Amino acid sequence: MRHDVKPSNRVPNNGNFIVSFSQTMFSAIRSSALPRASIRAFSTSSARRADLAKLTLIGRLGADPETRSTKNDRPFVTYTVATSNPGVPDPGTGEYPPSKPTWHRVFSFSEASNRYLMTLKKGSRVYVETSFELKEPEAGADPASSHGQRQIFLRHESIKVISPPKASSSETEHYD
Repeated sequence: MRHDVKPSNRVPNNGNFIVSFSQTMFSAIRSSALPRASIRAFSTSSARRADLAKLTLIGRLGADPETRSTKNDRPFVTYTVATSNPGVPDPGTGEYPPSKPTWHRVFSFSEASNRYLMTLKKGSRVYVETSFELKEPEAGADPASSHGQRQIFLRHESIKVISPPKASSSETEHYD
């Protein structure tokens, strides 16, 4: 299947060419890669195989990843990623308030991923893709306990190290 960009879509120095080209390429990829039955954008009918719940995090590892075991002695790795948003500037001064980190705990049950995760160090800047599941509180559980609160479980899908941890002054050698 060939999709050519027509010369009439080209607008010099205007970026419309790129948008038009991108739309044409996306349309070509979508039409050749997916059967017609699976293209159901914004459909109200149930198409469970097309449901998606993902979260992308870009931040720093809050600690070295840890190995743990489930109640059935299945090993898994857990790690935390700290992210922050600068917030909204003060209308009077235009200054941003100090940002507070948001901590995300991620769980990995893949043996191959776990071996790699265990090589990562605290402070590494990472790009993480996870799927997530929302767990409702248990009926009758104390609202002050973790069982009585809504929880979001992040399941590791992929991770890329953007940069290694910053070297602290105690780890670097100083030469006089």
